[in-house]
Amino acid sequence: MNKDYYAILMAGGVGSRFWPVSTTGFPKQFHDMLGTGETLIQRTFFRLSKIVPKENILILTNERYNDLVLEQLPEVNQQQVVTEPAMRNTAPCILYAGLKIQKKNPDAVMVVAPSDHWIEDEDAFIKNLEQSFIACSKKDILMTLGINPTFPNTGYGYIQYDIENEVNIKKVVQFTEKPNYETAKQFISKGNYLWNAGIFVWSVKSIVTAFEKFQEEMTTLFKKGSFVYNTEQENDFIQKKYPLAENISIDYAILEKAENVYVLPAIFDWNDLGTWGSLYDKLEKTEANNAVVNARVLSHDASGNMIRTTKDKIVVIDGLQDYIIVDKDEVLLIYPKKKEQDIKEVLKKVKETYGEKYI
Repeated sequence: MNKDYYAILMAGGVGSRFWPVSTTGFPKQFHDMLGTGETLIQRTFFRLSKIVPKENILILTNERYNDLVLEQLPEVNQQQVVTEPAMRNTAPCILYAGLKIQKKNPDAVMVVAPSDHWIEDEDAFIKNLEQSFIACSKKDILMTLGINPTFPNTGYGYIQYDIENEVNIKKVVQFTEKPNYETAKQFISKGNYLWNAGIFVWSVKSIVTAFEKFQEEMTTLFKKGSFVYNTEQENDFIQKKYPLAENISIDYAILEKAENVYVLPAIFDWNDLGTWGSLYDKLEKTEANNAVVNARVLSHDASGNMIRTTKDKIVVIDGLQDYIIVDKDEVLLIYPKKKEQDIKEVLKKVKETYGEKYI
């Protein structure tokens, strides 16, 4: 394995659209969402460790999930768990982790990957990642992996690339946040738009240089701690300074400003597992076209449902079409799949009515 390869595994999100399974105290990346025997973070760590030395994989998470990470990934040590004392979106944590890696290895190339996505063909993923690592080690470029769209999804960001560029790695023209349905249809018809999977690759030198150019204040803030990174004094510095960083995504902070951004159209299947509906799409279906995790289901005139319970719970349904049915502890959710984006609003009402205990 190449000792210059590093990974930042992003594991700080809450995954509120997967409520009631995913909660603030125990979010979706730490659950076995597909009933495979592995949690999402375990699967992602194993996938990355096929190309990145295990000791070079950093887990970036909120400090409240520190013990969960160590429990689920016994291969990592405490030094590999990079915790945020405050939620500040993706740019500050990527810069922080990047500076830690740069201090250890100035020649490092690194991938930033979400911990809660599902990739079917892992060999294809490794092939694409190797291509990206090699390209970023040779040139001053910032790369992302783009997914070939299969339908006009309005829940993803899109990446437009230069269609005249015939090489595999394409120059990015622009990023577009989640479009409406008509715009998404236009994107797909043009043939040079990809879904933004949030998987980034760059050399540590290139990304730190980009932060110095486009995020001068944030870079100055974090560079004040350079002398304590990877030491016992690091935590004290981060506790004091990290909350002062701007709350901004890597897309807005760097990628939409930089001129040296490229995309590799991925050859692997990908699912961001962002909602119960996306999990339904990923799972095998019963004869009645229901997707089932853990439950034992008796159904009549019921199809298109996403059903998840504790192990071996018997569920009897009649006359339900395209619903989310999720049973966990003291909460039962029965909700139309077409309204799954509104689950965040449901959470607010649950909190107001019954308190934070259930969210």
